[in-house]
Amino acid sequence: NALPQDITCLAADRMLIFASYDNILHAFARNKEVVHTYEGHKARIHLLQPFGDHVISVDVDNVLIVWNIQSEEEYLQMDFDKATFAVSAVLHPSTYLNKILLGSEQGSLQLWNIRSNKLLYSFPGWHLAVTTLEQAPAVDVVAVGLVSGHIIVHNIKFDETLMKFQQDWGPITAISFRTADGHPVMAAGSPIGHIALWDLEEKKLMCQMQDAHSTAIAGMSFVPGEPLLITNGADNAIRVWIFDGPGGTGRVLRSRMGHSAPPTKIRYHGQNGEQILSAGQDGTLQSFSTVHEKFNKSLGRGSINKKKSKKKGLKLDTMALPPITVFASEVAHQSDWDSIVACHQGYITCTTWNYQKTSMGAHKLRPEEFSKHKPIDICATSVDITSCGNFAVIGLSTGQVDVYNMQSGIHRGRYGKERAHEGAIRGVAVDGLNQLVITAGSEGLIKFWKFKTKDLVYSTELLSSPSGILLHRDSGILGIAFDDFSISVLDIETRKIVRTFSGHHGRINDMTFSPDGRWLITSSMDCTIKTWDLPSGCLIDCFLVDSAAVSLTMSPTGDFLASTHVDDLGIYLWSNRSLYSLVSLRPLPADYEPSMVTRPSTCPVQDVDVAGDEETCDEMIEYVSPEQLGEQLVTLSSLPESRWKNLLSLDVIKKKNKPREPPKVPKSAPFFIPTVPGLIPRYIAPEEENDTQSKVVNLGVLAQKSDFYIHLEEALSTNEYAAPLNLLKSLGPSNIEIELRGLSPEGGGSVEVMLSFLRMIGMMLNKKYNFELAQAYLALFLKLHLKILSSEPNLLEEVSRLSTQLEETWIHLRALFNQSLCVLTYMKSALL
Repeated sequence: NALPQDITCLAADRMLIFASYDNILHAFARNKEVVHTYEGHKARIHLLQPFGDHVISVDVDNVLIVWNIQSEEEYLQMDFDKATFAVSAVLHPSTYLNKILLGSEQGSLQLWNIRSNKLLYSFPGWHLAVTTLEQAPAVDVVAVGLVSGHIIVHNIKFDETLMKFQQDWGPITAISFRTADGHPVMAAGSPIGHIALWDLEEKKLMCQMQDAHSTAIAGMSFVPGEPLLITNGADNAIRVWIFDGPGGTGRVLRSRMGHSAPPTKIRYHGQNGEQILSAGQDGTLQSFSTVHEKFNKSLGRGSINKKKSKKKGLKLDTMALPPITVFASEVAHQSDWDSIVACHQGYITCTTWNYQKTSMGAHKLRPEEFSKHKPIDICATSVDITSCGNFAVIGLSTGQVDVYNMQSGIHRGRYGKERAHEGAIRGVAVDGLNQLVITAGSEGLIKFWKFKTKDLVYSTELLSSPSGILLHRDSGILGIAFDDFSISVLDIETRKIVRTFSGHHGRINDMTFSPDGRWLITSSMDCTIKTWDLPSGCLIDCFLVDSAAVSLTMSPTGDFLASTHVDDLGIYLWSNRSLYSLVSLRPLPADYEPSMVTRPSTCPVQDVDVAGDEETCDEMIEYVSPEQLGEQLVTLSSLPESRWKNLLSLDVIKKKNKPREPPKVPKSAPFFIPTVPGLIPRYIAPEEENDTQSKVVNLGVLAQKSDFYIHLEEALSTNEYAAPLNLLKSLGPSNIEIELRGLSPEGGGSVEVMLSFLRMIGMMLNKKYNFELAQAYLALFLKLHLKILSSEPNLLEEVSRLSTQLEETWIHLRALFNQSLCVLTYMKSALL
């Protein structure tokens, strides 16, 4: 349950988390669902203090309200005069029942009893605004942070100051005490990101943690009983520091961080779809994992000289490079040398980065003529890296295109005599096999160069000036975005424009292809994200977001689309619904009005367009293919092969499947062997068994007529053969054979019914449907009744007519097959 606006204040007790935005306070249970809402403030809430069964909130108009947590009712409301006591800090001192301590911008402190609504004591203060109050591990002792940078450790029982410290970094933003492990240390935060650690026994500064955050320390807290300090700041980072080294200083144990300024360019890294590389306006390059945050890593900030930058520190770093505008990465050889190359805003030098070492690389790539002096008006505009990871191709605003070796950083050549284009380079791309380099210039030309020899192969003029290009290496398709907000798709094999899309009403910020190259997804300053289907050349998806997407990238596995937006620090992941549900890919109408879609968040949000999608899905499920698309087309039946393929070899199958005779038990010999009467005793010879074979009785006229037989008889007069054909289609192979055997006069049929069957086959061949069934049924019929057919002139005439019909259809089909095979063979061999 994300809140509708940015959270401005946060506090927690053992059960609930309290968060406020504007003048409304919410209580979250289990970190995810809002269980209580407290409305009553007229102005923005800026202080929160959980207080047993109550919670205290203070707004900027100096109104303090004590809320009952369960009933959500106001228990007490107190108004303070801004001129004399403007509340700037709240604290509940330990063991002080029903009492709170308030600090003010005027410098004085007040101790109030909330239950009786009485002012118990007023502390004169130090005539400087109080910024923070923190309870010390000792009872009655409170640390007071002042706007001047002073920290006063004060006993509120006797109103006396125990210690006084001063920091030179501006107001105290946060204070925390280290407890329960024998080190009396107090940590204090500052607005410039430094943390000071004070030794309370020695009453002196123990050490400084400079640049703990690049912005003000917003909050800090020691983990009770552990040497761990958790800090966060406005630089979009939260860090856990552990104090286990000599000198008492801390080191980072764990951290979670994002960009401190909005990202400008994102690209998936590798083929597993688990890492997204992101360059931000804060000058850093970071890798975000789509699996788990623990795999995130920062590659750091670009620097002209890393050693000098480290000495000077974050704030005074004059060596820092401007933000990255464009970058390219490749996983091949990333463990051997640098695998990322990046262009910087308004800067001629391109930098390399090492993904494995998570740091800036060793090389600075720039033309040799600019190695001594750096021109102000020339900068690198586009970059690409070969699929093997060995070479980087860099385009400059002067029209030059250079190749560098990624391993050594050596310049390996230039395209064109002086320069590749007359205008600035708007995009460079290398194909998957390092054969071609494609460059786009602002003068409106696309040029194809041989990668190795640097020769110009082909040049084509575009209708407008391109603003960027993107190559899908696997399919050889080049997407070109233009300054007139249109998009073209060029096939690099034929070097022709194959698709043109128009529909955006603002500058096209970024493009990305789906992994199979079927979709092109584009984002524009008109706040729309559009999906174009390349085979059909249609717009199949379009939606509006509240903030324009600056950069897009599609996962190599096709499961997510990642986007970054104007003035937004996050990277948003959109799920590809076509992977797990039926989605209509019908073209959208020309007058389609896209609906506003809320950006993805961790809370479940009901999709806006679910209802519309369900209707189209239902339509798609209900669609039934017609039995025949056109009367002139030869159509096969949808029956499985087992129903018709083995009709001719049924007798072989029956023989194979015939069960063997079970072994016979020999007759037991008689106890007294019988002898033949006579003078010479002889044994009686054993009686030979007579093999009795079953004989099939031919019933002939007595056989009962089957449904199929009756339908064929009726069809002689009506000429309607649909009913017998449907009946035959529903039968299995054995039953079909029995039915066809029964058509002959010997099997109880007649010559007229046989003639009717042949006419049914003729009808099937005429209408050109169930083509393979007609062939199989006719073959079985001829096999069973060949003798009768040759003796009956009527049947012979019908069979000869069928023969010519079959010959015509097969000659036509054979010509079509040969033509298709010929084209296919040519396509396979001609392009090699």
